[in-house]
This record gives sequence, structure tokens and C-alpha cells, in this order.
Amino acid sequence: MSRDEVARRAALKQIHERYAYWNNVPHRGLMVEGRPAMTRIDPDKVGDFVLVTVRDPLIAYAGDPTAHIGQYLEGAELIGESGMFTSISGTYEGAKITVVSGGSGSSEAELLLYDFMEFSKAHTYLRVGGSGGVGTDVKPGDIVVSSGVVREEGMTRAYVDRAFPATSHYEVVAAMAQAADELGADYHVGVTLSVDSDFAGVGRPGVGGYLQPWNIEMLATYNRAGVLNGDRESAAVVTLAALYGFRGGSVCSVADNVITNAEFSHGAGHAKAIDVALKGCALLDRMDKKRAAAGKKYWLPSMGC
Repeated sequence: MSRDEVARRAALKQIHERYAYWNNVPHRGLMVEGRPAMTRIDPDKVGDFVLVTVRDPLIAYAGDPTAHIGQYLEGAELIGESGMFTSISGTYEGAKITVVSGGSGSSEAELLLYDFMEFSKAHTYLRVGGSGGVGTDVKPGDIVVSSGVVREEGMTRAYVDRAFPATSHYEVVAAMAQAADELGADYHVGVTLSVDSDFAGVGRPGVGGYLQPWNIEMLATYNRAGVLNGDRESAAVVTLAALYGFRGGSVCSVADNVITNAEFSHGAGHAKAIDVALKGCALLDRMDKKRAAAGKKYWLPSMGC
């Protein structure tokens, strides 16, 4: 899917005609010195696969996530740095991969995703990070491959009603599960919860123990529904990828589980989550190349774009 194909959607023209400030807004976002303003990426150097990471103190990264994951890539090079986001590109088993790091939450993820989705030719977006366990059988050190995401954060609601399904692309789910099998990882496939609040919103007391009645029901509600884990970025990656016709997904390590009283373990399982993400991208890349060699479309959008 390209931006031009998105722009062809018939009902978009109706919105443009109704919007009084359509000719006043920058249709391709803000630019600085000829590059997308938020990430300052060189779009020509972006890989086919984009791994979205967070500078997360709860994960045992050796420095910035781009530097940490860059150790696994061949020919890793810096392709963008803005002060807010850092991006590198390299290859892994022949797959062209870009890793971008930034701050936490869907609102930050939106900024980087726009630059990549609007300007680059990347076709697959994967959230790679840490999470908390929600499912009864999910333990610290496990990995969750998201089949879909509960959109309890606010950013994606600006794009589409909450009824829209934040569904990971089926090929991404299958490839990540296969990679986890091949690597012998302890993993689960299922639904992830994405939130904005990392304290009261998920039942962790705020300052002075502050909580409201609805805060204490959040995790139990989703445990009963079979949700496996919770983070702050998966909804942004999966929802925007689905809306724009890209492949999207999420692979997260689990550091604790409030439901089962499993104690927090700093960075538990995250090295394996990175391995799974990279191996999964390599599997998808080989599948894409096999299709291309057969003269077929290299992948099938989940939303029928």
C-alpha cells in the first residue's frame, strides 16, 4: 500500500471538501532541511521492515535500543536522528530492517509512524518491547505475539472509532510464532491491551496511593476476557498499519504479572523477544521474495486495500 492508494479512497474527497482549512495544513507533514521533521530520516535508506522500540528503563538495553539491536544487524548505519527519535538501518539474514527508538506511548509512536508510512517504502511495522503480564499463564520472561490489541489508549480514537479492530496482520503473527518455535522461546499468541496510563490506569497506585474504583477493575476485566499482556504502543502500530494497508504486529517480552503476583524482573525475556522479531522478519522476507520470483504480489493486506 502506498500513500497514493490511500488517497484514492473515494470518501476521503468528501472530507477534504468539507474541511475549511484543507489548503492551510501541510498535506505531507512538516519538513526540516528536506527531511521529515519528527524523525529526520532519509526515506531512501529505510528498510522493508520497521521495528518500533522505546527507550524503556524497564528493559535491560545496553544504551539506546537502536545501538543494542544494531549489534545484530549487518552494515548498520544511522539514517535519522532528531533528538526525539533515532533510526538505524541494516540487514538480518538478507532482510532490510530499520530500528527506530523514541519515547513511550501511542502519541509518540504516532509521530514516528507518520514519517515512515508517508515517506518510506517500508511495508511491515512491528512493535518490539516490554510489557506486563495480564493472562493467568503468562510469566516473567515469556514472550507475547499479539494477534490483536485492545485500544484502551486515546490516540487511535482520533483516527477511527473504537469498534474498528486492531488486528495484527496474519502473516506477521504466523512468522513470529514460527520464529519463536524455531528459537525455542516460551511464548503465547493472543490479545494485548494498550493503555495510556502506566499507573492508576492499570491499577498501580499513583502518588500517595491514589486510585479510583474504575482503576482497580481494569486488569481483572481483561484477565477474565483472556487478554495476555499490556503495553503502551502496540495499539498505535497495529491500528495505523491496518488503516493504511501495511502489515503490522507486536512482539513483547513480559517482566511481571500483577494478576498472579509474579514479581517484576528487569528485562526478563527481552533478548529472546529481539531474536524472535529479527528471525520473524527474515522469514517474512524470504516469503516475500519467493512470491516476487513467482510474479505474485509480495503480500496480501489484511484490510483488503
